Amino acid sequence: MRIGVVGAGRIGGNLARLLTQAGHHVVISYARDDGELRARAAEFGCGTGSVAEAAAFGDVVVLSVPWPNIDAVLAEAGSLAGKVVIDTTNHFTPTGLAGGLRDRTTAQANQARMPGTRLVKAYNTLTAGFQAAAAGRTGPDRVVMFLCGDDEAAKAIVGGLITDTGFTPFDVGRLADGAVMEAPRRPGAVYGEEFSEAGAQGFFDGRRSAG
Repeated sequence: MRIGVVGAGRIGGNLARLLTQAGHHVVISYARDDGELRARAAEFGCGTGSVAEAAAFGDVVVLSVPWPNIDAVLAEAGSLAGKVVIDTTNHFTPTGLAGGLRDRTTAQANQARMPGTRLVKAYNTLTAGFQAAAAGRTGPDRVVMFLCGDDEAAKAIVGGLITDTGFTPFDVGRLADGAVMEAPRRPGAVYGEEFSEAGAQGFFDGRRSAG
């Protein structure tokens, strides 16, 4: 699959590496400088390009940039209408968590910024270091990667990529259900927590019983 990664930092860079290792065609973009971007591409074995080039290249586009930079990056990317977008972002700012969501989840807020896209939230609940170390575990120790989205076909595609990168996909529902995946780490949420598939199922069964 052709995948454009917008944001070659810790989460996006690690995801680009895992996707390339899985045999996907990846173009990375948006690093602190061109030399850093080229070095990472050489390390991973993938291509590089501008934000617009990576966005145009990918049938799937990974958005993995700091929350305050999203609007500027999307303006640079151009239209993403029709594309599957994997939103790995969290709403951190230099002064704390961003406000102004107006009772929307962060995934819903980002879907509104990208009209016509098939947005799926994923890869945002665990640190890049943990993802790199835990990818590829087998058996009962295999780690769950949570996802949510409104487009079932898009979720199936992202679920396949989650499997390819060494995790088990676990669907929490629609974009409106994604608050459980959001920062900060807190009781009753999966953000920042490691789960096996059985553990994740038990967690959500417990939530439904309590509700």
